Amino acid sequence: MSLIVQKYGGSSMASIERIQHVARRVARTQAAGHKVVVVVSAMAGETDRLLSLSGKISSKPRDREIDVLLATGEQVSIALLALALGEIGVEARSLLGHQVKIVTDNVHGSARIHTIDASPVHECLDRGEVVVVAGFQGVDHEGNITTLGRGGSDLSAVAMAAAVKADACEIYSDVDGIYTTDPNMYAKATKIERISCEEMLELASLGAKVLQARSVEFALKYGVAICCKSTFDDGEGSWVLPDGPGGSMASLEGAVVTGIAADRQAARISVTRIPDRAGAAAELFEPLGREAINVDVIVQTAPQDGHCDLSFTVPKASAKQAQQLLEGLRSELGFAEVRVDDCVAKVSIVGAGMRSQSGVALRCFRALGQAGVNLQLISTSEIKISVVVDERFAEVAVRVLHDAFELDKPQGERKGLHD
Repeated sequence: MSLIVQKYGGSSMASIERIQHVARRVARTQAAGHKVVVVVSAMAGETDRLLSLSGKISSKPRDREIDVLLATGEQVSIALLALALGEIGVEARSLLGHQVKIVTDNVHGSARIHTIDASPVHECLDRGEVVVVAGFQGVDHEGNITTLGRGGSDLSAVAMAAAVKADACEIYSDVDGIYTTDPNMYAKATKIERISCEEMLELASLGAKVLQARSVEFALKYGVAICCKSTFDDGEGSWVLPDGPGGSMASLEGAVVTGIAADRQAARISVTRIPDRAGAAAELFEPLGREAINVDVIVQTAPQDGHCDLSFTVPKASAKQAQQLLEGLRSELGFAEVRVDDCVAKVSIVGAGMRSQSGVALRCFRALGQAGVNLQLISTSEIKISVVVDERFAEVAVRVLHDAFELDKPQGERKGLHD
């Protein structure tokens, strides 16, 4: 008998009819001989509705109270699903974050998980019950309710799978798997059957929305196998597998590029004529780090006349704050100006096979150049190449790269890099 953790997102829980559909799917899994733990999100739109209510009460609500408010969405979901399971003859018990003892730090709105006490879950499973756990929430060491950030139910599910030593973690949503790129951006996108945690982490961090990046990071750290499936059909889905013997890296040997991500929520910041001296970059980024502003794709020009320029990307939502923080350093550091361009996009190719294959960058840049896509910034790692382009060319860049690496074809039919 295997133990499976299933997570159902907001679209899967959007109505009473859909909750009843989820209950029937869970019941089939249990009837097939599996122990089942279910992690659910709030019903679709509920989190936004609750935030709207808070905005009508307070212009600057306290983060602690927002967590208390938002956690009620999952409480509704787990109770309704447990009731739906009971109506079809399945014994089920709902548990909130503090009952499972999902202990986190005290960073409200984006808490990080410290420990999970799996014993209450195992006690329920041993009684033959399906356990329905509230996603997205936990409790800090002082007993305060915390939440894990947008998409946090993914993290709850993967962390629960690690804690109970589940055989697999199934993530159900309204899409049937992970694709080579966003199908809404390019119709030739194809479903990926198997992808490594490392590759998926890069794609999730770069804008792919199938899985929350922190949940993939957790899966990579604790060796959790994830399968992304559709709630509404019985397809095989896509497996995200830990690296190592028997993992996806072995099965994907030779797959140069696995997927392409586009992030339209980026902004480019350029700081001009920075005095060329040791420590200047650290002083520039210190206030951004202190305010937890994520910085990516950093490019510095060669020194000229004792000065250099530095460009990097930040999330578009953080651009104004980053600009204000940097402007406050102008007189101290002696640079010329801070420029912000929030009409850019970051397009990235990701593939574990890039480690051992030459010619990837050449094919990438040649394809973009032939399509007339100008590159503003370039960043590389062992398994990714990211370029910053004008936002107007984001879809063009995705399509030409998808075609250049023939991602619509089976792996064995793709041309080699030097063909």
